[in-house]
Amino acid sequence: MPATTDAPIGIFDSGFGGLTVARSVIDQLPHESLLYVGDTARQPYGPKSIGEVREYALECLDHLVAQGVKALVIACNSASAAMLRDARQRYDVPVVEVILPAVRRAASASHTGRIGVICTKSTAESMAYDDAFAAAPHLAVTIQTCPRFVDFVEAGITGGDELLAAAHEYLDPLTAADVDTLILGCTHYPLLTGVISYVMGDEVTLVSSAEECAKDVYKMLAETGLMRPGGEPTYTFVTTGVPAEFETIGRRFLGPEMVAASQFAGGLT
Repeated sequence: MPATTDAPIGIFDSGFGGLTVARSVIDQLPHESLLYVGDTARQPYGPKSIGEVREYALECLDHLVAQGVKALVIACNSASAAMLRDARQRYDVPVVEVILPAVRRAASASHTGRIGVICTKSTAESMAYDDAFAAAPHLAVTIQTCPRFVDFVEAGITGGDELLAAAHEYLDPLTAADVDTLILGCTHYPLLTGVISYVMGDEVTLVSSAEECAKDVYKMLAETGLMRPGGEPTYTFVTTGVPAEFETIGRRFLGPEMVAASQFAGGLT
């Protein structure tokens, strides 16, 4: 059955980071209803194998499609890297992801052609950003993994000596590479914009994969005629983990729209 404009947009992430995408979608498309699935019971995806990430992600996307969403947003760099092609072949609704929108924006924003990407280990190892930039061989891309940034964000730590030391450890090589544009290639990282901008300096343009993804959602809805013209939206949040924990941490990412979460057991045993 074809999707209606009133159907929700399905957003999937391994955990909480995709809520920064949801935040951007809410800001840019205030009439759209959202159904969000966070696979917090099996996060983080960053250190997992591509095969594991693919299996878990497709299970969650299957659930969203079964609920009648009109579009899918893979709001997770690791999952986008692992199974975007599978998702586009598997489902008959539009699929938007976080990697290519950020790459397009960074390529247009850079004046020097030197671009940095910060991301998780699995995103780096997937070569997804390398592949996305392959069409622009004149750009010099430096990729840096920042494994502890996710832990800081989920602990609610956005400042302090320990975070600043970690930021210098991760970001100083990018400063040394003289990048003028930096992709925040993990959806947790927008919550660390303050410290990242402080360490990199004001002259470096930060590109949020979450914000660029939301722009692509807007474009996709406009081009497919699926944009909801008006009305009050509904926001539904489902987690494979503990709903109370999801609500508490989720409010740091999303804000007051995070009212309540329910549990999705899926194929978990």
